[in-house]
Amino acid sequence: MITRELAVALRDAGLSWRPAEGDRFQLDLPDDVELEAEADVFTVSEMTIEARQTPSGTDLAFNGTTEWALDAVTLADAVWLPREDQLRELLRGTFRRLSRLDDTFEVVVEIAGETLRFEHPDPSEAYGRALLELVSRSR
Repeated sequence: MITRELAVALRDAGLSWRPAEGDRFQLDLPDDVELEAEADVFTVSEMTIEARQTPSGTDLAFNGTTEWALDAVTLADAVWLPREDQLRELLRGTFRRLSRLDDTFEVVVEIAGETLRFEHPDPSEAYGRALLELVSRSR
């Protein structure tokens, strides 16, 4: 799983999220709201947390199964933690390969004719760093 810091950087760079079944996220509430569950990782699921379309956007509705009282949060109050397969899919045609090196994984992408390499011990993090570069360049 990618780090929260990378997930926030992807969001801030412009990566958009349309919540789907199985997506993972963490809460990202304003500084004046203190909630112990902010570090918890939640999963979108019909049974527990579902994405609901509202006139103002998408809300993540908590269906009464959590230990603390929270009805819903907006997408702005959540940080999406994309899975490895989602990161690879988002790289689309820029992705060239994933290789296992001695103690890291290397993701190779080609952006605007330039071959770029991203290494990390966690392949998800390597994919995420490559995606951050792609999203940042597309702004």
